[in-house]
Amino acid sequence: MTSSETRATGDGPSLSIVVPVYRAEGTLLDLYRRLVSVLEQRAEAFEIILVEDCSGDHSWRVIEQLVQGDTRVRGIRLSRNYGQHNALLCGIRAARYEIVVTADDDLQNPPEEIPKLLAKLEEGFDVVYGTPERERHGFLRDQASRITKIALRSAMGSETARHVSAFRAFRTRVRDAFESYRSPFVSIDVLLTWGTTRFTHLRVRHDPRKAGESNYTVRKLITHALNMMTGFTTIPLQLASVAGFVFALFGFVVLGYVLIGYLIRGYSVPGFPFLASIVAIFSGVQLFALGIIGEYLARMHLRTMDRPPYVVGEEAGLPVLLASSPEVAATAPPAQKRQGLV
Repeated sequence: MTSSETRATGDGPSLSIVVPVYRAEGTLLDLYRRLVSVLEQRAEAFEIILVEDCSGDHSWRVIEQLVQGDTRVRGIRLSRNYGQHNALLCGIRAARYEIVVTADDDLQNPPEEIPKLLAKLEEGFDVVYGTPERERHGFLRDQASRITKIALRSAMGSETARHVSAFRAFRTRVRDAFESYRSPFVSIDVLLTWGTTRFTHLRVRHDPRKAGESNYTVRKLITHALNMMTGFTTIPLQLASVAGFVFALFGFVVLGYVLIGYLIRGYSVPGFPFLASIVAIFSGVQLFALGIIGEYLARMHLRTMDRPPYVVGEEAGLPVLLASSPEVAATAPPAQKRQGLV
């Protein structure tokens, strides 16, 4: 592979392509070739940022080879596995050009569909999602994805949540709204809502996976949905309040039933099973509410620990002085800030 420093010949905007990489050594070369083929015709200038999420295979070795052969490729390796959205946050903060496009590493998001996202973005939107025409996952995975989107809808407060996907394009300036975000729990889609309300989507092709298996299991998707619900909304707390009110009302109904029965029949409601059932129901509701409150307290505790969303372990290509803390980035030389290197 020969070194390439040529600029793209297209007349479109400048693009930063951010791809979180996890066990993708079998698809990275093909992904690179297809991205370059599209971007050289559609972008004024571009960069491909590959964020390797400490996957444990030879993906980083492939990234280093790509960086050596093409200066438009930049590699970032995280110090440990942080998760897809954390890796995306790292790559987004490293982006230098006016528009960021994110895509998965498995080629299910065809690079050839990127021009469609860019064309839609030019209609005045800040964020455009490429919604699959037909998702190619298993039944359980599809159901888990629906659960995640329901949770995401409550967190985003937008109808667009039903159409979100990992294939998205947005204006780089939107990231200013979450430049100081430091929680280890990250949802890029929720963070984007902090900077704009101009969302839209369009249908794009969704190809079969080229190699390997999806790393998003049903359990991980459900966990991600719960993290969004408790990390970015107060809906669980509201549900606990509603449950407390409903069962308090139910308790008054039971009390009325007992008093009326005593006044009419002259004796109280007999039976240990009745009493045990009522106690069990109310104890269960109390524990449920305490569990939700405990979840929020745990998140507050984690935030006080100042645990970063990611830590960069190694870089390849153009130096970016990446920092998991915005305070470190603030100390960078002005020239690097103007170039968007931090």
